Amino acid sequence: MAGGKPEALFFLLVCLLVVSAAAEGPYRSYDWKVTYGDINPLGTPQQAILINGQFPGPKIECQTDDNLIINVHNNLPEPFLLSWNGLQQRKNSWQDGVSGTNCPIPPGQNFTYHMQAKDQIGSFFYFPSLAFHKAAAGFGAIHIRTRPLIPVPFPPPADEYTLLIGDWYTMNHKDLQGMLDSGRELPCPDGILINGKRSPDGADFTVEQGKTYRLRISNVGLQNTLNLMIQDHSMTLVEVEGTHTVQNSYASLDVHVGQSLSVLFAADRPPREYHVVVSTRFTNTTLRSTAVVRYAGSSGPAFGSLPAGPGDVEFSLNQARSIRTNLTASGPRPNPQGSYHYGSINVTRTIRLASSSPGLSAGGERRPTRRSSWRTTTTSAACSGLAASRTPPPAAAGAAEEVRSETAVMDSDHRSFVEVVLENGEDGVQSWHLDGHSVFVVGYAHTNKIISLLRSSASDLVLPDDSCRLDLGTWSEESRDSYNLVDAISRCTVQVYPRGWTAVLIALDNVGMWNMRSEVWGRRYLGLQFYLRVYTPTHSLRDELPIPDKALLCGRAAANTSRRLAVPPPPLSR
Repeated sequence: MAGGKPEALFFLLVCLLVVSAAAEGPYRSYDWKVTYGDINPLGTPQQAILINGQFPGPKIECQTDDNLIINVHNNLPEPFLLSWNGLQQRKNSWQDGVSGTNCPIPPGQNFTYHMQAKDQIGSFFYFPSLAFHKAAAGFGAIHIRTRPLIPVPFPPPADEYTLLIGDWYTMNHKDLQGMLDSGRELPCPDGILINGKRSPDGADFTVEQGKTYRLRISNVGLQNTLNLMIQDHSMTLVEVEGTHTVQNSYASLDVHVGQSLSVLFAADRPPREYHVVVSTRFTNTTLRSTAVVRYAGSSGPAFGSLPAGPGDVEFSLNQARSIRTNLTASGPRPNPQGSYHYGSINVTRTIRLASSSPGLSAGGERRPTRRSSWRTTTTSAACSGLAASRTPPPAAAGAAEEVRSETAVMDSDHRSFVEVVLENGEDGVQSWHLDGHSVFVVGYAHTNKIISLLRSSASDLVLPDDSCRLDLGTWSEESRDSYNLVDAISRCTVQVYPRGWTAVLIALDNVGMWNMRSEVWGRRYLGLQFYLRVYTPTHSLRDELPIPDKALLCGRAAANTSRRLAVPPPPLSR
């Protein structure tokens, strides 16, 4: 009997673990009313999209595996959709909230999203995905906390604060859309907002001396890379879009459009007010806004000159390379993040995506990828069962290349492991996002980076000759020699530097139709996006959930009286 008691306790513990693993996550329900309302963040009254009367919208706080039930009532006079930047929608692209997988919510109607934060942690955001609604707000933060008993690689902070930063226009979003429709470029933004505000009436955060705080930061703007710093404080990066990072310290951080991250900072300075400075990068005119970190018990405004941000692409590129995965830390599960050895997996396919300057199609100016520019249709691509479009033949020498406007879908096989090279032939930073997945960012480069083998002494400095100059802006197979195959950061939104390339590795383990898009929103609106269809012939609930019974149907899909779609056709040969 004495020996039976430990065995019984062990059996009970195993049963508890099995039940816990099989238990469904808790449900969190939200009821949102989407309306137009008046705001005045830059001193000019304007119309914005409000959610439950709020600008920015309500914050979603949940933990790993929670189920999110969000009932969205569209009280706008036009169709509307919300998408969830970073939520992977495992097996369930029907909830992704983009025009390729969801039909719009008609005016005066509602749609209920049923989502799960399956095996995820981290900092993300949601936004309106149709037309040019994103320029009218309608965005908010998503925070996915770690489950209890899963170790986190830093002590619990005293508190957490959200920073939604982004460039902002005073012009109405429909007027901005009209500019793009008429073939004109968008002007420079009018200002920078931090949580919907701009200095001197900006956001403020109260801290207590000697304590450490977490900032969850998302760039929800339309086009600009933003640099963030806290006056006289350093920041420790701890998480990027659901991946715990090597905990490097930074005086400032570049946050490219569409990206999210979180940092810790210690309130270890003399008690007073300090500026949080957010400024544009890589622009002819620098826009700047500030928030305030206020030490409890201090008085008087923040003072001193605002610190200047970094000035060149090289700084940003080196910083990006320093952001790496913490291999020993747990993620949403207790096993270390480094237990997935992505660098030893054979690549099954290489895809090179080269975006280019505006081209012309029958509809006017478009932004093409592989000479294909996305055209929104009345039926979502997932609902219509679209298969991939084939790459067009090359144009004749000297001939102008026509840009095709189409519902561009690229097929890939489930469980394949692909290499994607994003090439930027322009002078500005681009930013790309893939729904449904995270990617391993294994390499960056931009044109005319010089590898300097310097020989210096107290009296002389020898610069490298032409043999040491490498044009790294053009990707080749030899570029793979520079890949980080050990601890590359895993994230869902990546930047591509001017006249350069970014290489990512992707495990296509999530069946569905997934939007790959430019986060520079004018380019995305003009067609710089496509859908990646991750296909499996098995049609098992293990791999993909069926279209919901109450899904909104439109176009050709609306004619299906059963309200369930047939199995989509197999992909075209590639």
